[in-house]
Amino acid sequence: MLANFLIRSQSGTIPTIPHPLIDLIRNISTIKRVQKDTYLFQEGIEANEIYYIQSGLIQISKLNADGKEITLRICSQHDLVGELSLFSPDPQYTLSGKVLSAGEVLVISKGELEEALLTNTNLALEYMKWSSIQLRKYQSKLRDLLFNGKKGALYSTLIRLSNSYGTILEDGILIDITLTNQDLANFCGATRESVNRMLVDLRKLDILSTEQSGKILIKNLEYLKTAIYCENCPIEICNIN
Repeated sequence: MLANFLIRSQSGTIPTIPHPLIDLIRNISTIKRVQKDTYLFQEGIEANEIYYIQSGLIQISKLNADGKEITLRICSQHDLVGELSLFSPDPQYTLSGKVLSAGEVLVISKGELEEALLTNTNLALEYMKWSSIQLRKYQSKLRDLLFNGKKGALYSTLIRLSNSYGTILEDGILIDITLTNQDLANFCGATRESVNRMLVDLRKLDILSTEQSGKILIKNLEYLKTAIYCENCPIEICNIN
């Protein structure tokens, strides 16, 4: 299940928010407890705050034209969410943040953070570097959805999962978390039934298998990469977090 994202990211190379920026956030924020199945923020409403996650699990998603929810990120401790509204006039949240696991977040006033960054060029530069990586991650995921179809979206999701939670074994890469087909479908903007059919096809081709625990073993990662014309993006871009 998605709660298993709390376990860890095994790559160890995914960049975190710079420490000086974290110090600033802690100085100008207030603590808020968040409960499971509530929304931290929702797409389309006025954006006056951004959030730094101290504990818990937040799903970042967007509705497509058909009203289907697409999961873009699963954020946990030390992640910043709602940040796309920063330095935007009359901002609205373009994504939704749903609490998957209860925890605590630091609530930061958008205006106060903007003012602090404008008066400290070094901090502003650090934020711009970090924000640039986040935007590239969003762009790469949207590219996969738009240009590669549902099959490509599933393949890229499996690649990202292997980068974030993959354990290398003799016969392949084990995605060391348990996901349902519905969880995978939410990442792809697809139905559970279509994801199930695609996984069955991949098993027939011996590209992957499913362990008794429900975890996925990818036996031929290159097949997935070739099918979506993988650009071999760096790990800080090609991950699921």
